[in-house]
Amino acid sequence: MTIHHPIKPAWTCGGCAGEWPCQTRRRELRAEYDRAPVSLALYLAAQLVDAAQDLAHVPAGHLHHRFLGWTQ
Repeated sequence: MTIHHPIKPAWTCGGCAGEWPCQTRRRELRAEYDRAPVSLALYLAAQLVDAAQDLAHVPAGHLHHRFLGWTQ
């Protein structure tokens, strides 16, 4: 079980206080969804939609890169 979960509404990491998903959580997610990249993208897209409501002041492009851009 990870300690790198999102702390809402700021969407910071509960493990390292960085932006969630942090580098550690990204590595964990890649491992968890190793054989299911579409499922990973769907999970992160759902998180992006949730975060966009809390982080309305953050540019959409930044949120997209933060939540989905690193998966490609």
